[in-house]
Amino acid sequence: MRYQDVHQLSVENPRFFWRQKMDLIPWFTPPEKVLTEDANGLHRWFAGGKLNTCHLALDHHVDHGRGSQIALFYDSASAHLKRRYTFRELRDEVARFAGVLRNLGVEKGDRVIVYMPMVPEAVISMLACARLGAVHSVVFGGFAPHELAVRVDDARPKVLITASCGIEFDRVIEYKPLVDAALVEAEHQVENVIVFPRPQAEAAMSPGRDHDWHALMHGTEPVDCVPVDATDPLYILYTSGTTGKPKGVVRDNGGHAVALKFSMKTVYNVNPGEVFWAASDVGWVVGHSYIVYGPLMHGCSTVLYEGKPVRTPDAGAFWRVIQDYGVSAFFTAPTAFRAIKKEDPDAHLRRQYDISTLRTLFLAGERLDPPTYEWLGQVLDIPIVDHWWQTETGWPIVANPMGLEPHRVKTGSATFPVPGFKVEVLDDEGAPAPAGETGNIVIRQPLPPGCLPTLWENDQGFKDSYLSAFEGYYHTADGGYLDEDGYVFIMGRTDDVINVAGHRLSTGEMEELIGSHAAVAECAVVGIDDQLKGQVPVGLVVLKDGVEADVRALEAELVQLIRREIGAVAAFRQAIVVGRLPKTRSGKILRKTIRRLAVEEQIVTPPTIDDPAIIAEIRTALRSHRVGQYANEPLGDEDAAGL
Repeated sequence: MRYQDVHQLSVENPRFFWRQKMDLIPWFTPPEKVLTEDANGLHRWFAGGKLNTCHLALDHHVDHGRGSQIALFYDSASAHLKRRYTFRELRDEVARFAGVLRNLGVEKGDRVIVYMPMVPEAVISMLACARLGAVHSVVFGGFAPHELAVRVDDARPKVLITASCGIEFDRVIEYKPLVDAALVEAEHQVENVIVFPRPQAEAAMSPGRDHDWHALMHGTEPVDCVPVDATDPLYILYTSGTTGKPKGVVRDNGGHAVALKFSMKTVYNVNPGEVFWAASDVGWVVGHSYIVYGPLMHGCSTVLYEGKPVRTPDAGAFWRVIQDYGVSAFFTAPTAFRAIKKEDPDAHLRRQYDISTLRTLFLAGERLDPPTYEWLGQVLDIPIVDHWWQTETGWPIVANPMGLEPHRVKTGSATFPVPGFKVEVLDDEGAPAPAGETGNIVIRQPLPPGCLPTLWENDQGFKDSYLSAFEGYYHTADGGYLDEDGYVFIMGRTDDVINVAGHRLSTGEMEELIGSHAAVAECAVVGIDDQLKGQVPVGLVVLKDGVEADVRALEAELVQLIRREIGAVAAFRQAIVVGRLPKTRSGKILRKTIRRLAVEEQIVTPPTIDDPAIIAEIRTALRSHRVGQYANEPLGDEDAAGL
């Protein structure tokens, strides 16, 4: 079928369309209904269906002749270690670790937090939770103790799983002290902590609470998959929010499985038995969807890579992995290739490797800038696919459907909505925006399977955050436009979230932290365009009257505050003390003007500004701190660490 026919059917008759697609997966009990509404008026998919996501990812393939196929290639360029697991081996490890969790009292519906580096045990932990019907919440290992503590208090896990350390280049980052600090801060008391020991660091263990991974696994009996309802939660993944109640995106089992299975062929055009690699982290949604669940449910071999696109050992790292494992489809963020381009602009290292198995390169997580797209077009003679989606949706919203009907590419556009998504652009009043005019990107309800049905224990927060802005629509909080041919162009966030090397972080949260400092009267944190990371946060700070402080020391202190509370992943390197902030006459801080002042020589003074003279003052402050010039500096370890 043509793309247009498939997409039209999916949005005009979603019940019929997804009734067909639900047969892509083997159910224990087929769904009774395709699309329903729960007691709170929220849409739910495949009610009455019974399944188990771990069974779909592992047991089903073992039972149907794929037991000896490689399920997981582990490649740690950081630890100089490689391992591989067949589907049967991975199933057996997962079933045994599920037994470990059950012995610690974990049952269906209980929560487990996973705070791990990129090691196979992280994948095993996730799948073991799914096997039991427990709900996992993976927290990115780069987050600071405070961020972990907030998630512990919201999810209230029975068990927390961690490792003795992570590795960034040649730096060993001990995880256990971070976990201990988080558990001291958290109000919820975690009953058991499981620590996977790595030779690079030894973890201090608290008797009675902390357990060695290997000691628990020794002699433990495996357990079978627990059937769960399609509408039961599979995981919680926290996305950017303020320092108040975090936003725990819920992913259900049934809709998630159907959507990811559908996407593996329709969007990525890979077949069972081929190798799929997403160079991300299991702490992010890409890691959940396309390192772990999507490829394994589709019967693909997946690659778990612990390393960076550069410095491990050089800018040829990605090409080497593609060659070594025969990768067919590769998915990463544009940031990674900006780093590679910076260190190897002529792609000399690319020519050292045979990457002839690679059919398609997929890029997402941030806007694919035209220079990076053009450079990749010169380096690779394969389709380069920009696609756009969110933590909340769990799979692509807009993409060139390589397994259906690939379209002509327009630079800067991720092409057309994926079947299931009815994407529109509305102005601030809710009226359709004309072709070519930037507005609010929205998705007409119901959202397709695989998208968040709600936030963890916060239905009202879900409605307020996503459904209240425009009646009948999910508000993406991204701005953009549709051109005259229907191509979708995403221009950036319209809320307080910025995209730092593919990581969505809240400037509002940073402002709250900086504003809590005793010397600070008010502040504004904005995302400044950066050629390497896409955006980096910069804070402008106004001190309280009468405060006498060493300005440079205070600026450094505020930088450390963000690093301590959020983590180095925030890439917050500049706090700038200023006399005042540019505001409208009504008192609104002109954050967009600050962003433009950092990167543009001349701007038109906004007509609503209360004092036009402040424009020159802010420009001088930004230029004196070289804001907007990071991309011209050498790439340091800290820059590359966040990629």
